[in-house]
Amino acid sequence: MLFYPTYFSPIAHYVAIAKAEEVVFEVEDNFQKQTYRNRCYIYGANGKQLLNIPVLKANSKQATKDVKIDYNEDWQQQHLRSIATAYRSSPFYEFFDMELEALYAIKEKFLLDFNFKCHEFIIEHAQLEIKTYQKTTHFVKDHKEGRDYRSLVDAKSKRTFGFEPYFQVFSDKHGFIENLSILDLLFMEGPNTVAYLERQTITV
Repeated sequence: MLFYPTYFSPIAHYVAIAKAEEVVFEVEDNFQKQTYRNRCYIYGANGKQLLNIPVLKANSKQATKDVKIDYNEDWQQQHLRSIATAYRSSPFYEFFDMELEALYAIKEKFLLDFNFKCHEFIIEHAQLEIKTYQKTTHFVKDHKEGRDYRSLVDAKSKRTFGFEPYFQVFSDKHGFIENLSILDLLFMEGPNTVAYLERQTITV
């Protein structure tokens, strides 16, 4: 299965990954704005909340693997505070907060490297069986073998998935919001994360 590496990917990515025999990440593409490459959505007190990683002068003519993170703003502390505010009262946040702080203390030069750190964080803490992954060595235009899930990178898509609702901290105010960052599911479901992912279905 072929994916783009993204920033704490939306749940749909991991519904597919949980069922994959082999995961391949496309790393030879060009950068596109308004995608999950450098953004994710969490569930804040006011509903769906954007967390965006600032990047340096990135455009569609630049290879994603060459996109550098902009540290002129202290976005890491901002994101940590937003996540803590949103999830400190969730059932499992306290089990991961120290590791999350350690992750956000890392100053990776390139966006792609930090995205892979985020993916490895989820694989470890959600205890997904998919431990390894491959990276493309050239841009794959048409994926003939396996299934192509790269379209899930589009953060502007209005697609709905019909995922099974689970309890969310602010669901009494705004209802269930599906396909948020995988962090939302991890903090709410903890060790039940994999079982939830395996019960869902997704098509491309």
